[in-house]
Amino acid sequence: MSQGGDKVFAGSIPQLYDEYLVPLIFEPYAEDLAARLAARNPGAVLEIAAGTGVVTRAMSKRLPASTSIVATDLNAPMIERAQATGTSRPVQWRTADAMSLPFDDGSFDAVACQFGAMFFPDKAKAYSEARRVLKPGGAFLFNVWDRIEDNEFADVVTQALAELFPADPPLFMARTPHGYFDRERILSDLAKGGFAHGASIDTVTHRSRADSARRPAVAYCEGTPLRNEIESREAGSLARATEHAERAIARRFGGGAVDGRIQAHVAVALR
Repeated sequence: MSQGGDKVFAGSIPQLYDEYLVPLIFEPYAEDLAARLAARNPGAVLEIAAGTGVVTRAMSKRLPASTSIVATDLNAPMIERAQATGTSRPVQWRTADAMSLPFDDGSFDAVACQFGAMFFPDKAKAYSEARRVLKPGGAFLFNVWDRIEDNEFADVVTQALAELFPADPPLFMARTPHGYFDRERILSDLAKGGFAHGASIDTVTHRSRADSARRPAVAYCEGTPLRNEIESREAGSLARATEHAERAIARRFGGGAVDGRIQAHVAVALR
């Protein structure tokens, strides 16, 4: 399967992503990003790669009602899911490509992006677009996953699928979500995107918890583009792959409630 499929969030993926993956790994980082934004007291915020809206919902609660929020994503099905879930106050939703933002220069006090930068085909170009739409002194806040070895459920699932498909292992998780973890590379890409003063990068660790091994297995195998890779290997193999991943998680973390390490970098770059 081509790596172009890494960006395809369609079919039932948005729903499963929102129901399973968001509470499993995204919510604590959404709260962290929203708190960092609130500390800056921005008047207008743009969110790029908003997905199903976990950060949007956190910002809606954290930021003053006077702060305008525009939330965008390249994938219309993800935005549609976010809109259907809703927020605690009005948000403007738009389908937009982070590589070519449909906004005027200097339109926002802050640009936020949760776990989207890994998917940008040209990181420096996306960063230059974020910088372009920022007002002078504005901030670009984003996070990316650390290496897969520091994110235990993703690592176990990837190893389990390599057992199931040894000739052509599905490596979406290692390749894309966990493929952009090098801090020096991130700083270099930001500099190429025009953030001449660099950025601060914090590494933040949380725990990922679920009531059973089944939930992370479904979250990763069926609620991400990893599903596309699995189904491309062998027709009708998704259920078998999910069950195999579930057994691997249970072997590692136990048959009841499971608890694994997750780790990400949080970057703040100033215009």
